[in-house]
Amino acid sequence: GGGAALASTIVELRVPRVLLAALVGGGLALAGATFQALLRNPLAEPYILGISGGAATGAVAVLALGLTTLGSWALPLAAFAGALLAILLVFGVAASADRRLDVRVLLLAGVVVGAFFSAAIAMILALAEARTVRSAVLWMMGSVAGASWSDVGVAAAYTLPAALILLGLARPLNLLSVGEESAAYLGADVESVKRTAYVVASLVTAAGVAVAGVIGFVGLVIPHALRLVVGSDHRVLLPLSLLVGATFLVLADLGARTLLGSTEIPIGVVTAFVGVPVFLVLLRRSMT
Repeated sequence: GGGAALASTIVELRVPRVLLAALVGGGLALAGATFQALLRNPLAEPYILGISGGAATGAVAVLALGLTTLGSWALPLAAFAGALLAILLVFGVAASADRRLDVRVLLLAGVVVGAFFSAAIAMILALAEARTVRSAVLWMMGSVAGASWSDVGVAAAYTLPAALILLGLARPLNLLSVGEESAAYLGADVESVKRTAYVVASLVTAAGVAVAGVIGFVGLVIPHALRLVVGSDHRVLLPLSLLVGATFLVLADLGARTLLGSTEIPIGVVTAFVGVPVFLVLLRRSMT
């Protein structure tokens, strides 16, 4: 009986947790590498277009309205819907003028949409009960603690196809990093590559946030660090980002679970504590 119980505990609790951390970490790092290529900015990260704000607004609204009683799917679904809304708003603003995606407009739209959702979250939390506020804050710090097989399914359904699509775009992304005119001259369909890559990277980010909350620094530090180590050939950089991001988040989750003994820390706290010093070192190195 004891052996069977242990086995079922491992299969029901530990395995989904490790798989979810790997899928979300890999997805975020891959999305980060893609955004850094598209925006030609090594400091871009997956939440730059306001996706985390949209997702957090959806999640916080569900917590505040007590809709979690509807089932375990309510919160991830609302978070995903919020992230989609953010994506639609940002692209709606950036592509309204002449159907071409202007990077500067996209970034500004991301900042404005992010600010709007931050205000929405602040308002909901100001009106909510203390218990809700605590749940919301913990959710926003990210966690894979309650991972279920259905969460793993959601993350896999987005991360794996997205990985294939983005890895397929590695060569056009290499061309884009030279500059849009040169890329077009060398035969890349610039607008279609940009649109596909933005949407796919955004959806991966949205799915990750929906099932694990807002986990910072994975999508920023990992692709940035790898770029300094292996260079910026996306045929190497993208698959490595996927693998290293997955490994990093699994290890961060192990830290979140074990560092304080019986008390679990949110995984986003671990990634930030590791990410900030690493990032500062990288920043110093890139200046010299």
